[in-house]
Amino acid sequence: MKKFLALMLALVMVLSLAACGGNTNTETTEPETEGGEEVVETAAMKVAMITDYGDITDQSFNQTTYEAAKAWSEANGVEFNYFKPASDSDDDRVAMIEKAIDEGFNVIVMPGYAFAAAIAKTAPEYSDVTFVALDVSEYDLTTAGLATLPANLYSAVYQEELAGYMAGYAAVKLGYTKLGFLGGMAVPAVQRYGYGFVQGADAAAAADGKTDVAIKYAYGNQFYGDADITAAMDTWYADGVEVVFACGGGIFTSAGEAAAKVEGAKVIGVDVDQAATIDGLYGEGMTVTSAMKGLAATVNTLLTQVKDGSFQGGRVENLGLVSADVEANYVQLPVASTQWNDTFAQADYEALVASMFAGDITVDNDITKAAGDFATVVAVDDLGNIK
Repeated sequence: MKKFLALMLALVMVLSLAACGGNTNTETTEPETEGGEEVVETAAMKVAMITDYGDITDQSFNQTTYEAAKAWSEANGVEFNYFKPASDSDDDRVAMIEKAIDEGFNVIVMPGYAFAAAIAKTAPEYSDVTFVALDVSEYDLTTAGLATLPANLYSAVYQEELAGYMAGYAAVKLGYTKLGFLGGMAVPAVQRYGYGFVQGADAAAAADGKTDVAIKYAYGNQFYGDADITAAMDTWYADGVEVVFACGGGIFTSAGEAAAKVEGAKVIGVDVDQAATIDGLYGEGMTVTSAMKGLAATVNTLLTQVKDGSFQGGRVENLGLVSADVEANYVQLPVASTQWNDTFAQADYEALVASMFAGDITVDNDITKAAGDFATVVAVDDLGNIK
């Protein structure tokens, strides 16, 4: 028995020495070093996109942002998913942001001003998460209660008045004299589009000596089409309106439905190149052009910066013209689908953009004014809200 106890004691001592010895196969808990500097492991980049009150099939803001974030993630081997709030409420947007973070997503992409309150609540709380917002202004954020911009937040806003100007100028130069502007809601981005549209049409009419250009101007007071708004557009087209700039999410459906009933009636798209969507739904050749924002370019740039470590937050950046190259800008018309003709060809558009970039043409973005304040030779019939 004594021999057995002695053997057991010896065995325990041997095992204890082995466990404490330096020549073992156990992993070290000491930080790794490279060139004498500590290497800190960081969490893998995971990208989530949260929709606003729309969804990823809206052929507009949400869909473009979703497709850009998804394509970038797939190309860069980064995990991606999107989250749709249960309703159009700040609480549900916050819930989806927090759900994404709980699931390990550390880059949150959000399109639209409606995210201001949700950002104000979540961005300061989750300082290790990168927030990328599109079209959320500093005014939106401060109004929502965000006193200072956190370092993990970047928001891009756009000079919509420039894209609107291009569309209005092109419409008149292409030969249209009876125009319409159908905005979604009278929020700053939509107002800037509309006021730029009036200024562009006015400048083109003045340049050509036209005195018969008129614009019907109204807001649907919502970002989707319905029977009431379609009925209003029926009246516009019946009264001789030739082309309507449908500016606001899915509200283009009402303009398209009404235009499809009138031979030769046209629509101008917004935010993205909507020609394939509008023409596909309502008739080939219906879309004259689209006043576009560089949503996809912004997403690609910002996600690349997050990935390579060059991301700089704590700011809202106002994006517009960065070059005389028409396709290099954050606001533009689509070269491939715009219906150029002999009176306004692609070369004429390129010359227009070059003049705007050089500062020879300036566009007013003062949304405290009324639409008619921007007209000098065109007649603006401001009809307020349809609903």
